[in-house]
Amino acid sequence: MPPLARRNLFHDKIRLMVTLNGIVFAVVLIVVELGLFTGFTTATSGVMDHSQADLWIAARSTPYVDQAVDFNERKFYQVLATPGVADAQKYIVRWTEWKQPNGRTESVEVIGLDPNKSFGLPWNIVTGDVQQLKQPHAVMVDVIYKQKLGVHNVGDWFEIRGHRAKVVGFTQGIRAFTTAPYVFTTFKNAQEFAQFNQNQTNFVLVKAVPSADLAKLKAELQRRLPDNDVYLTREFAAKTNHYWMFTTGAGISVLMAAGLGLVVGIVVVTQTIYATTMDHIREFGTLKAMGAPNSYVYRVIITQATIAAVMGYVLAVVVSLFVILGGAKSGAPIQVGWQLLVSMFFVTVGMCVLAAIVSIKKVMGLDPAMVFRG
Repeated sequence: MPPLARRNLFHDKIRLMVTLNGIVFAVVLIVVELGLFTGFTTATSGVMDHSQADLWIAARSTPYVDQAVDFNERKFYQVLATPGVADAQKYIVRWTEWKQPNGRTESVEVIGLDPNKSFGLPWNIVTGDVQQLKQPHAVMVDVIYKQKLGVHNVGDWFEIRGHRAKVVGFTQGIRAFTTAPYVFTTFKNAQEFAQFNQNQTNFVLVKAVPSADLAKLKAELQRRLPDNDVYLTREFAAKTNHYWMFTTGAGISVLMAAGLGLVVGIVVVTQTIYATTMDHIREFGTLKAMGAPNSYVYRVIITQATIAAVMGYVLAVVVSLFVILGGAKSGAPIQVGWQLLVSMFFVTVGMCVLAAIVSIKKVMGLDPAMVFRG
């Protein structure tokens, strides 16, 4: 590391702070926005990703999991009779209305399932267990939405579409992408809460035998159920992700904000590094007059930018962690994995080096004779 780079960088503390502030702002904005994008993507497909089902069967042309059309539950028995199917269950995902004792109402998304199955169940249960859903009118909600739904403790009673509902347990960290929290209950209760006809469902979840070829099983089920769509779980999750994140424009907005953070960072860092270079332009001219090669001068400038990048990155990670912790209990999930943090390190260094290139272009045309001029 050229000592001159370090001295130049730390000579003007105020300018250094401006540089670091620009880097921190850009990196925090990018990390938070990409973390939101990841969190939103996870939330949109969480029910499918954690279902442990191999296949999802929906009505024809169902656009995404939250907008499913009802179909006759007799299809369920056709599924069970298909070779390669180990087990299946009728499944309901439907928006409905939650009413608190004080009369306040909230939209919720009821999920009706069979608690006797090993798939399609709520996950991350922190209070109670799935078997308690067998109690009359029993439901489970997530602790994140306790305040929103007016829930205080297990045993609290509410109304869902005029039917009584009793909270028997809580999950932790199951967020919905929309403002409507998930409410887990039995399939029969869900039919009442969502005002389904008794012979209707809107999904059938399939668990294949361990040796089954899922592609062939999917094709066979599609042949037997021509009025339905059959998806591998990952396919249906991807379809739902694409709808919410791109068709609605939500994901594009988040990505544009992240890109804006990168542009702002490059502009701020470019200005400060360029200004620092101009302040020391005579020193660089002296170096060239003394015979220092251009490569050394370039290395000084790039080293300045790299040091600033590392310092700014470390500060940005600390700030980002506080932002992530602050949003941990909110409905807006920010998910930042180590892969994103590692990627952001290289993005930060690249951003600062790119900014340094502008200064290098100015030094390239520097005349060493300027040192001897008045």
